[in-house]
Amino acid sequence: MIHSRIAGTGSYLPDRVVTNHDLAKIVDTNDEWIVSRTGIRERHYAAADQDASDLALIASRRAIFAAGVNAIDIDLIIVATSTPDMVFPATACILQDKLGIKHSVAFDIQAVCAGFIFGLATADKFIRSGAAKCALVVGSEVFSRIMNWQDRGTCVLFGDGAGAVILKASDAPGILSTHLHTDGSYRHALCTPGTVENGKVRGSPMLQMQGSAVYKFAVKAFEEVAWEALRANAMKPDEIDWFICHQANERIIAHAARKLDLPDEKVVMMVDRHGNTSAASIPLALDATVREGKIRVGDSILLAALGGGFAWGAAMLKW
Repeated sequence: MIHSRIAGTGSYLPDRVVTNHDLAKIVDTNDEWIVSRTGIRERHYAAADQDASDLALIASRRAIFAAGVNAIDIDLIIVATSTPDMVFPATACILQDKLGIKHSVAFDIQAVCAGFIFGLATADKFIRSGAAKCALVVGSEVFSRIMNWQDRGTCVLFGDGAGAVILKASDAPGILSTHLHTDGSYRHALCTPGTVENGKVRGSPMLQMQGSAVYKFAVKAFEEVAWEALRANAMKPDEIDWFICHQANERIIAHAARKLDLPDEKVVMMVDRHGNTSAASIPLALDATVREGKIRVGDSILLAALGGGFAWGAAMLKW
């Protein structure tokens, strides 16, 4: 039986660091207000000449190096992003060209903050079916481009970054299971409703969020999808070695961990360092944890995320 395993990880955060104190100079907020509600202390913003594909390129090269493969070995590229370089072609196609690859399949997935989980699930199925042998899955975002700087409830939350993994076909299980969900009745709760029409933007091109609705749904969804993944693998919470949740809000992550009775040392919490980087947040956190030497062969890792749509999901991994 063919399985898929993560062979290497990589990530990239832009050089520009913006602290809560920096934001307090341009919007009515302060460090205490942001930290107490979100846990965020700083975030990174891309340079004016950096697009999602540029961030993805650096993260991808690091993942490729870590996996010990060559770019030409990659036969599938999936980029999860809500902030693509352009309307079309897909950012994955642009990344493919920058990597110098010509023969691979390349496409984008748009599931907002859950995009990486959706991309991972898709790549896993390609590999299990034999349609691909080596996949590059990337989450890359430049959310600073769609912020409303008059809305202190949203502009302080998000940052830019990219994370990537290389998945390879294997005889041993790696991606144990994935679990995806979507409920479009919540599409207005978290959205960027603008679009292009006759050369002009129709609607708002800036992110809008009903914070209370998102928070309430997220704490419920994370708990339910985590249990779904545990049941699918006949596992108990104490068998989880690492819980890597979408890094959106410290309180949401802590709530989900409590519901699973997970100790703090098993919960990856990095939202303070880079804020909510949407589809990039899970692979960013995964890569950082791997490079810190914390994740070891045989560890069980639970990933979970929720994004606009609402779209949400989980993945259970064996390292």
